[in-house]
Amino acid sequence: MAGIHGRGGRARGVRAAGAAAATASLLALAACSGGGSEGAEITLERGESGVMPGIEPPDPGEYAAQEIEGVSIEVPEGWQVQNEGGTLCVSPPGQDACGYGSVQLTPQASTRNPGEWPKKGDAFNKEDGWGADTGSCRSLNTAASGGIGVSGADLKVADFTQHADGLKSHHSVWEVTCANDDRFEVRMWFLPISDVLLYVWSVDSQYSAVYDEIALSMDTSGYER
Repeated sequence: MAGIHGRGGRARGVRAAGAAAATASLLALAACSGGGSEGAEITLERGESGVMPGIEPPDPGEYAAQEIEGVSIEVPEGWQVQNEGGTLCVSPPGQDACGYGSVQLTPQASTRNPGEWPKKGDAFNKEDGWGADTGSCRSLNTAASGGIGVSGADLKVADFTQHADGLKSHHSVWEVTCANDDRFEVRMWFLPISDVLLYVWSVDSQYSAVYDEIALSMDTSGYER
């Protein structure tokens, strides 16, 4: 199915394939790096948003539905859930703040975001449309401080994704370069008519397949605009 980074199918039907592919890729990386048995020293690899340990991501296990204003997504077991200011935010295990690595679901997004982003001017498929505020770096090394600027952004994907309810969203992926040459990735799924936004503020690459699972599961059947 177009728009999910070369992956297809409904959310429940693709979990096993996604997990297997992620595991195979990580094992291949470990082999190339001379990785040893469990307990050996971890080899570091350069990730998109800074230096990350070359380890297998946690198994997301079971998924459970979370809902905001009639829009639901399936969230992996152990992920932190916050519902504040009209946004449902889910974050990887051990991360309390809604920021790096988190997924944000916002109904009536252009009403709630400054400048009617991302609907106004079709920002969702523009080079500089990756955020309502595009002035601060969000890489692993800088996301918490927010003190580093941005030098440019490249729209890598502008496609469509079909979700659990049958609707197709605009799916966009940006690679953003910071003033200190760090890089980070932003992902978006946006329904402009329904004005529903699913947004990965700054991708944690170890959860790349999980983000796609969450996106495929999005269901607006109970949503009233």
